[in-house]
Amino acid sequence: MTISLTGFMGCGKSSVGKRLSELLCCSFADLDTMIEEREGCTVAEIFERSSEAEFRRIEKEVLTDILCAPGAGTELVLALGGGAVMTEGSDRLVHEKSLCIYLRTSVDELVRRLSSETSGRPLLKSDTSTQVPTSVISAETTALRKRILDLMSLREHTYSSTAHLILDTDSKSIDDIAKEIISAIRVITTDSY
Repeated sequence: MTISLTGFMGCGKSSVGKRLSELLCCSFADLDTMIEEREGCTVAEIFERSSEAEFRRIEKEVLTDILCAPGAGTELVLALGGGAVMTEGSDRLVHEKSLCIYLRTSVDELVRRLSSETSGRPLLKSDTSTQVPTSVISAETTALRKRILDLMSLREHTYSSTAHLILDTDSKSIDDIAKEIISAIRVITTDSY
């Protein structure tokens, strides 16, 4: 069984996925990392040299390879990119070919987690340097919050409808979330048979 983790950037998909794979004694894969390895450059570089549309095309191709290739049913925890399920057909593919878990995180928590990470995230990229006056930092935080709200308004429904399980992550440790997923999987797989 492939367990896929979806949710907004910064919700903890990679960190939780790694821990979950350790607890389940199975493989872990990060979709963005697999894309970077295949393309020989970072996600940000793909955005810069091509476009978001080209990145999404590549992302869907790699996702299809992972979920539909021979042997795709093996035990795997897969951390999806924040927008992976937004490409037409990818949401259905993820829902049908994996047990999808949406790591739902509040906007306040996302702003806190992402405020120092925007440079490596093309959809949140800021042009200002890291050493700026407090008033600029406040304006950047406000802009970041608005960008997160805008993207979440576009993505929330798809995250929810793609997922087989929704877990709220605020105030929970990586270990707690991973253990909660394992408990939920036991219930889901028991109820399915």
